Amino acid sequence: MSDECRVCLLGLIFLSSLLTASNGMNDAHVFISSGENVRLPCNNALPDCDSTLWIYNRFRDSTTDELIFLGIKKKDTERHERLSLGSDCSLNIRNISTEDYGLYICRQWIGVNRDQQEEPDARVFLHVLHVSSSQTEISAGLSVTLFCQLYSYPQGSCDDSDGSERIQLFWVNQTGVKLTRSDSRYQI
Repeated sequence: MSDECRVCLLGLIFLSSLLTASNGMNDAHVFISSGENVRLPCNNALPDCDSTLWIYNRFRDSTTDELIFLGIKKKDTERHERLSLGSDCSLNIRNISTEDYGLYICRQWIGVNRDQQEEPDARVFLHVLHVSSSQTEISAGLSVTLFCQLYSYPQGSCDDSDGSERIQLFWVNQTGVKLTRSDSRYQI
């Protein structure tokens, strides 16, 4: 892989790993690159996780998938082999793919029969950054085109939300400096 390509790719991975945010309530936004492992926090967890339910929703109006029920991993989900429950009730997902973006909800059930929902839910919005190349083999001296796509819930462009929630993507070098059109080594 050429140094230029490595610089851009490392910059994007660096950027995505810095972009984990919370709005001060039980909502969190987690940004991760495809192929990596991620930990989704359960900000309303009760001790020992046997009251924890994790559900997943990719689109606003779609049905939800139950991933963890009362601390036990569901076996009938597509992600079964890649999921695990942390000791703090966080949801761990290995080898993130672009199919994993969406809304994850950590919910607690209380009461003798675990039949009362504890409020509020802890929501985690998982955003997946995917970088791909125009070539499968990259070597020094050749130019390469990198493509960057952010998969987010709800679907929309990076500029669709209001100013306080706007997500901006840009290319950076290995030191975190934003690349500009004036640098002749890169075309952005």
